[in-house]
Amino acid sequence: MILHFINKEMPQKRLSITALLLCMVLLLLNAQTVNATEVIVSANTIGQLKDFHQLRAIFSLRTLYWPNGEKIKVFVLPDNNAIHKEFVKEKLGMFPHQLRRTWNRMTYTGTGQPPVTVDSIAEMLDKIQHMDNAIGYIDRRIEDESVHYFNAP
Repeated sequence: MILHFINKEMPQKRLSITALLLCMVLLLLNAQTVNATEVIVSANTIGQLKDFHQLRAIFSLRTLYWPNGEKIKVFVLPDNNAIHKEFVKEKLGMFPHQLRRTWNRMTYTGTGQPPVTVDSIAEMLDKIQHMDNAIGYIDRRIEDESVHYFNAP
């Protein structure tokens, strides 16, 4: 009788576990594509940004000038913005509070100015498209020839 109970339950359990795993995989794949942030740069800085380490140095204000000698203009969204949080975690490998602490330390010691905070993605796009030597990020790729993306190697 116990053997009959086990054999009867096993296919249903296996099916349930398989369905659960499939749902989890689909959710993870969907989350990665929906929440992917993109680093954008102004047209005159194409090719200036080489790798992840340089990107992190720029946003943490350790690198203030592009390799061509021009001053970098960094634009960010507010600290409490979900896109900002995702960008800092995904692209910089930090937590937002760590980045804010770095900016505050530089501001209070007089060794740097924090990035310019914009209120929206639309404002971010406008600033990057119309200012030289600018860098920022948006929530997804858009089809626009005036937007230039940084793709880390």
